[in-house]
Order: sequence, then structure tokens, then C-alpha cells
Amino acid sequence: MSRGPSRKTPFHGRLSLALCLVFAGLLATIEARAAEILLTGAEDSPGVQSFTQALKALRPEDNVRFTPLSGLPAPDKLPGNVRLVLLDLPSLDWRLQKTHGPATLVLRISRQQARDRLGEVTPEHLSLLWSDPPMARQLRLIRTVLPQVRRVGVLFDGHSEFLLKDLRQAALPLGLEIVAERWDDTSDSRPLQNLLGQSDVLLGLDDPDLYNPKTVKNLLLSSYARQRALIGPSAAFVKAGSLASTYSDQDDWLAILDDLLDRPAATWPRTLYPARFKVLSNRQVTRSLGIEPIDAESVAATLAEGEHRP
Repeated sequence: MSRGPSRKTPFHGRLSLALCLVFAGLLATIEARAAEILLTGAEDSPGVQSFTQALKALRPEDNVRFTPLSGLPAPDKLPGNVRLVLLDLPSLDWRLQKTHGPATLVLRISRQQARDRLGEVTPEHLSLLWSDPPMARQLRLIRTVLPQVRRVGVLFDGHSEFLLKDLRQAALPLGLEIVAERWDDTSDSRPLQNLLGQSDVLLGLDDPDLYNPKTVKNLLLSSYARQRALIGPSAAFVKAGSLASTYSDQDDWLAILDDLLDRPAATWPRTLYPARFKVLSNRQVTRSLGIEPIDAESVAATLAEGEHRP
């Protein structure tokens, strides 16, 4: 006995329709989430390519690409839906040529660099992600690893003087006193020696006029001759001979960038310090200064807990 042609029941028809709708909705969601993320800088390099590939791995649903500045039109000629990430100062100078253009994240720029280019106002189309560690975080690092310290010595010049107000405000609740000394001529060691005589520790600001390969030897030898530790200003200085610093590495920057790119560009903050960070210390320096070895992971966790506490 032969069977007649099979017929789909109304239930099967409704199920197929529902599955199609779910699939279409999922596809629309994926497409809506996909974004054009354009990284740019003056030069392509292995470091830039590594960073770009790492961001691609974090955001496989997006179109993440790097294009050198030389291959881009004026900022206002780029599509408005592009999310622009600037990797260096030349790319910032390029972006500042035009007010109109896509929302822009400026990655790893110091407060001094921003001040030199922008003054005191951050344009609405820019979001600045600071490269220098927060001063309050650096001061809490001092309080944690050197609890006996009270007077924190700070060298400054005309470019970094504006940071002193925020530094003093951050020091107040920690019971620390900021002792500041102007150092306009780094070939003259008298301001440095005078500051070391009045302070318990030296805190380095991210000021390349004062902290650079030409001054590092004098700074380190002078401070340790007085048995004064230098905190900061960067991980590179810790490797050269300062005691310790907080810093954010590539993984930390990728995490904050990934988080911001998940948000509407209209909600991006004008300025931001990366919430993720690490602590680096120099074991040889701790020994030479008679300081207990610093457990970098434990100290970083303590500092982070303090920042997240209401």
C-alpha cells in the first residue's frame, strides 16, 4: 500500500518560521554590533602590528585595521561610523586639523603632551587615555611600600608645573607633604640636591625634559647617595634604577580599549586613566636601600582595592 505525499503539520511550519526569525534576529544583532575600528599612526611597526592583531583577536566580530597616516584622507573625509584610535602624537596633530570627523580615542598620551597641544580644554570629539600613572595611585604606592615617608620631593619645570595642584590635593588625605623644586636647567644639580635634602623620597613626574636618558644617571646616583628612593615615573625608569612604579601594559590597554569600544561613542569620557594596572619594582634597589622586597602583585591588589572602595 503506497503512502501519500507527506504534509508538514501547522506546528512544524510555526517552528520553522520561529527558527528563521531567531536566526534573522541573531544575524541582525551581530551586524549591528560589528564596527569599523581604524587604528592609525605615523609609522607601521612590529609593535603596532602586534597591538592591532591582539585587538582583532579580542573583537572578531569587528573590522579592525591599521592604516598609516600617509594613507588616510583628512579626518572630516572619513565615514562618520568609523571608530578612530590614534596611536601617537603625529596622528593627534593630524586629527586636530579638523573639528568634524569620527569619534576618536587618543591612546597613551601624557597629561603634559595634551596640555602642550590642547591647553586646558579637551575637544568634544576626543577621548584622551592617559599614559602617565595617576598621581594619587603613585602616592598610595609610596604610602604602601614606604610607610615611614612624610615629605615627597617633586622636580618640575614650566611644562609640568600645572600638575602640582592636583598632586598636592591627592597628597592631603594620605598625610603626605609635597616638597616641590623647580629644575629648569638639568645641567645644574643644585635644585636636585636641595630637594633631596628636604624630602624623604623622590616622586618622578612624566616630564621628558627632566626624566630622560641624559638625566637618569645624575638622578639615580644623587638620590641613592642620599639614601632616597625614586618612585616612577615609568616602568622604564624602574628597570634603569628607580625603586618602583605603577604602570599599564599592552594587555591592560587592550582591556580598556575593548571596554570603550563596546559602548556608544557618545558616552566615551573626555579623559580616562586605565583602571587596570600593575606594579613593577627593582629588587636590586630594594636591597641597596635596605627595604623589604616588594610583592608587586600583592601591592597592586591593595592599591586596586583602595580605588574601588566607596
